[in-house]
Amino acid sequence: MATVESAGRSVPGAELGIFDREHTVAKAGFNRWLVPPAALCIHLCIGMAYGFSVFWLPLSRAIGLSAPKACPDISLWDELFTTTCDWKVASLGWMYTLFFVVLGLSAAVWGGWLERAGPRKAGAVAACCWGGGLLMGAFGIYVHQLWIMWLGAGVIGGIGLGLGYISPVSTLVKWFPDRRGMATGMAIMGFGGGAMIGAPLANLLINFYKTPTDVGVWQTFATMGVIYFVFMMIGAFAYRVTPSGWQPDGWTPPSEKKTMITEHHVHLDDAHKTPQFWLIWWVLCLNVSAGIGVIGMASPMLQEIFAGKLIGLPDVTFSQLTAEQKTTIAAIAAGFAGLLSLFNIGGRFFWASLSDYIGRKGTYYTFFILGIVLYASAPTFAAIGSKLLFVLGFGIILSMYGGGFATVPAYLADMFGTQFVGAIHGRLLTAWSTAGI
Repeated sequence: MATVESAGRSVPGAELGIFDREHTVAKAGFNRWLVPPAALCIHLCIGMAYGFSVFWLPLSRAIGLSAPKACPDISLWDELFTTTCDWKVASLGWMYTLFFVVLGLSAAVWGGWLERAGPRKAGAVAACCWGGGLLMGAFGIYVHQLWIMWLGAGVIGGIGLGLGYISPVSTLVKWFPDRRGMATGMAIMGFGGGAMIGAPLANLLINFYKTPTDVGVWQTFATMGVIYFVFMMIGAFAYRVTPSGWQPDGWTPPSEKKTMITEHHVHLDDAHKTPQFWLIWWVLCLNVSAGIGVIGMASPMLQEIFAGKLIGLPDVTFSQLTAEQKTTIAAIAAGFAGLLSLFNIGGRFFWASLSDYIGRKGTYYTFFILGIVLYASAPTFAAIGSKLLFVLGFGIILSMYGGGFATVPAYLADMFGTQFVGAIHGRLLTAWSTAGI
């Protein structure tokens, strides 16, 4: 294992705060393998954004309780302010658009600041925004104001997503120049795996807080907001950055001509002026737009397509299920969302690590060819009623979706160097925003 050979220099005559970048420069003897767990700590928390579909059905009957109190002619604008009608599942699904639009924009806007401020300060701000956003979202649910929930969890929380997402990228690439794909895969797999922990936890908390007069969602938001804030702060304080000029013991940089990995550093202001940046941007946009549709409606999709089949009643449709049966299949669907998250997290590590051997370009070729086949087959799997093929097909799709995210930071480091890779990655995530829309 590589360790730091020399400590970083501090700024003469200046007192460093605990959040300053210079305060996080690793000391001699630091083990670089302690950095990925810190990144995981933050990414597992913000990754709950993928598990929000478990909230949609309970929130769609927050007033009606046993069944939605529907207002058929209500517009989305009116839904933002109504206190007498339940929200539609489709309207609640717009939260995903907010998440990923704000994530991409905040990463692009504050990516340069992150490179200067360091990962600890960025991680702490992300913790405040994501945890605080969930608390504000809880208040919005409590007073039944959709716009407050969108502003809190969607906008403020989305800023936390953006800063938390890119906070470890530059740091990890510099700690692991010999294994870029694997290193970024280890961190970013946490974002994909957040729902694997968060979705079942949310379902457990909803059932714990649920009463005959309350669906238990606002309490769940508040509880998870506090839990996530604590763990994200732990991750932020565990970050360390490399001293200037550091490289792993015994490692020799590969030849640029043989590997297509540059030894130069393209400035942040110049990267987006190159065709390579926009080609990678377009590839990521396509990959994300395909995956978000699945993730955003994973739980309701499984419940409505298979309905009674999930509990051994093959002839019972979703509308024919009793309230108790719907509760049962909601728990099964939460498990489905968690299983997709498992594929998402595994795919991020698997595909990113594989890209170190077959190249980033070869990895993306695989995504597109295999993805087309599986998406084209999905309606057939649903029509024949095969839960196994349906779940497996979407599981592989989600593994490639996550793999695309995990591989792209290493791709950018190969193309543009490591000095500004975090900020360049932040700007590339506007592709995520576009895909969310």
